[in-house]
Amino acid sequence: MSQLADIEHVVRTRLRSLRTTLGLSLDELAARTNLSPSTISRVETGKRTISLDVLLPLATGLQVGLDALLDVSGDDDVVIRPAPSRIGGRTTWALSRPDSSTVAVKMLVEPTAARPQQRVHPGHDWLFVLSGRLLLLLGDREIIVEAGEAAEFATMTPHAFVAVDGPAELLMIFDRDGQHAHVHRGKE
Repeated sequence: MSQLADIEHVVRTRLRSLRTTLGLSLDELAARTNLSPSTISRVETGKRTISLDVLLPLATGLQVGLDALLDVSGDDDVVIRPAPSRIGGRTTWALSRPDSSTVAVKMLVEPTAARPQQRVHPGHDWLFVLSGRLLLLLGDREIIVEAGEAAEFATMTPHAFVAVDGPAELLMIFDRDGQHAHVHRGKE
């Protein structure tokens, strides 16, 4: 199969899978797209050429972006090989792909004498302490998070964290705003 045929096959499969997953019949999707049920069927089965004049309304009707339908980068390399990045007293390993909407990182936080400045940013943070102890400053609250415990909070609350009594190793999950605030800034 040629590369173009491979891409068309992936797109056709995604269209049909999305439609059936959403529980839409051909008639229901046709009503959402102003396309005929037979046109949609022919696109899904490969009896009609995929073109933008059909693909755009189908993506809209299925409530997905064109990128979701056309992404053919594949999952060939599902293993991520994180490399450490050190900024200040923190070492981070990116555990998700650079283009992921959700970001996962492993972080090693060294204790510091200075109390970190609390910051706010859009989003939501989740962290899990793998080893050590973490002091989580959350507005006026000071919370010790021990190894094996997790914390989750809205990031519009002023927040910062610091390792207590030695290094702390943690996993964090956040959105792109959180990645910018926690990974690139160097200070919490």
